Amino acid sequence: MSPKAFIAFAGFVLLMAATWCPLLRPFGVVSWDLYDLNKPYGMVVLLVAIVGIAGIVLKQYKVSRIAAWAGLVLVVLVYIAAQLKVHNTFSFIPFKGMAGFLTKLIKFKWGWYLLFAGAILSVLAVPKPAIQFEQGIK
Repeated sequence: MSPKAFIAFAGFVLLMAATWCPLLRPFGVVSWDLYDLNKPYGMVVLLVAIVGIAGIVLKQYKVSRIAAWAGLVLVVLVYIAAQLKVHNTFSFIPFKGMAGFLTKLIKFKWGWYLLFAGAILSVLAVPKPAIQFEQGIK
């Protein structure tokens, strides 16, 4: 395995492991990982990471490249969704001060760094597939 492929492999493993890391901590009571936020979405991110690992191991770099970009897009989408959800959770409360106070009690945790690091590392390090030329009969 080339060093670049090994780094991409580590990126996919980091992406997979980051799905279990704490992402949100509402009211300082519990920590939520990706599966607590949205279980089907977490399973899709996990499946993309597994497909990327399988592509690296089997030297199918096109598949790994697609999985890396899909993983990055999924992580960006879930971050945007989490931001929107946190800032709109208490919008039903008519008092802006109280809604703002409750919104500040929901903290983003260090798991986001690992999710983004794994996705970016896998995108940057997937080796380009070897070019194969077809020779025609003359």
